[in-house]
Amino acid sequence: MLPRSIRRAAMAAALTLTLAVPLPAATAATAAADPAIDSAAARGPAPGAPGIGDVYFPDYGNGGYDVRHYDLKLNYQPGADRLDGRATLLATASQSLTRFNLDFLLDVQEVKVNGRTAAFARTGAHELEITPARALPRLLPFVVEVTYSGTPGSVTTPGISTPWLRRADGALALGEPEIAWWWYPSNDHPADKATFDISVTVPEGKQAISNGVLASRRTSGGRTTFHWVMDKPMATYLAMLYVGDIEVHRARSSTGLPVTTAYDTTLGPRLEFAKASVERTAEIIDWESSLFGRYPFSSMGGSVVNENVGFALETQSHPVYDSIFFESGPDVGVVVHENAHQWFGDSVSVGQWRDIWLNEGFATYAEWLWSEKEDTGTAAELANAIYDEIPADHPRFWRTVPGDPTPASLFYASVYWRGGMTLQALRGAVGDQDFFAILKSWSRIKRSGNGDTAAFIALSEKISGKRLGPLFRTWLFEPGKPAAPPAPVTARTEAQAGPPASYASHKRFHELLHGPA
Repeated sequence: MLPRSIRRAAMAAALTLTLAVPLPAATAATAAADPAIDSAAARGPAPGAPGIGDVYFPDYGNGGYDVRHYDLKLNYQPGADRLDGRATLLATASQSLTRFNLDFLLDVQEVKVNGRTAAFARTGAHELEITPARALPRLLPFVVEVTYSGTPGSVTTPGISTPWLRRADGALALGEPEIAWWWYPSNDHPADKATFDISVTVPEGKQAISNGVLASRRTSGGRTTFHWVMDKPMATYLAMLYVGDIEVHRARSSTGLPVTTAYDTTLGPRLEFAKASVERTAEIIDWESSLFGRYPFSSMGGSVVNENVGFALETQSHPVYDSIFFESGPDVGVVVHENAHQWFGDSVSVGQWRDIWLNEGFATYAEWLWSEKEDTGTAAELANAIYDEIPADHPRFWRTVPGDPTPASLFYASVYWRGGMTLQALRGAVGDQDFFAILKSWSRIKRSGNGDTAAFIALSEKISGKRLGPLFRTWLFEPGKPAAPPAPVTARTEAQAGPPASYASHKRFHELLHGPA
């Protein structure tokens, strides 16, 4: 990833079009090796595709370019829910572009491409179609500036509940797989990750929390601007914004990284339980680093909101938790889960949404490993307990295969639990040494990029020296309950009366997310 000074120089060059700035060597090599890009080059100048090619969500993301950096300058007025913004995108054309799309829903006042006014129009459910004054040359950077405004909480699109939550004291932008459309224009798909600068101006006294490191905070004329910097590539849905009356704590981790934790001031009795959980973030990340490899980001933390969103989300470097997880006591498991995603889902993102088990199965297995560490149940015992409890004739669980769950079941229980069972079966097949080597290698090799199931299977076979196709096929792709549990039954599990001690808390966490299996 380019340092910020180089990115800004590239932006200036693209704006003036006085320099022909080539792609970095690695990106150029990738482009040259991509048959689709070669085909586009052969056709000559043409519009970019209105979708990036996801098999589940064909109109999500866009083709013809790759975003390298987002610079968002936002002015938000609570109460009125008024958002005024200017988004500047540094991108590189992967083909000669006569037209391209961004995913966006708010009202657009002006679009410029490389400093020249560009024509724009609305197409589809969430497409902003942009026609630059001049065709954009293949493999060269370009800059897009979009000036916009609106009331995000009042914007709707067919079939999707509005993920922008208007609050009495502010707002919360949080959702998966959709959220970016409601507050900034983007190439909205995990396959196109970018770095971010997010500057948010709010009334003095309000807080504005986002991803990464708080680079500056300035107050003038009764309004405060918070400037957040995410210096590692981030999928667009992982960008978050939380504005309101918020109790904020700042500290340092054992490795010197900034830790920002934030709590809704209306949490009431849940506040104590929330702090008892989320304030352990740095400790949990230290432990996860010992299993998964170096922590991939420059900051950490988390926010607890009182919005009844019904889920927690692994927003990059700063997860967001619904206060419902802390209704009756501390819940460290949810903190373990969302921070495991910093490796599996955030740093290593899916290239297609159908591979979501690589996010959720891994984070679920991290919960089980925490229980193993705390001696409240091994991962093997927890995996087997779930296997034993869910009958073979369950109307949905065993029929929903985590390796290809369909869009309607993207976040269904089997993606999490059967995904976790897959990892337990892999651990049993290859042994602990190779299993944890696989996890560390995956997070290292794919750091800041994307992965898919085929690549994970190939890596597992390479490290273990075993043929693992049948194992993954059984657990990920074959409908029906596997004939044998994910872990062999041991003397300990035979002697155990019922499931392990932590089983009830794991079940509660997942039932909060998606209801009973």
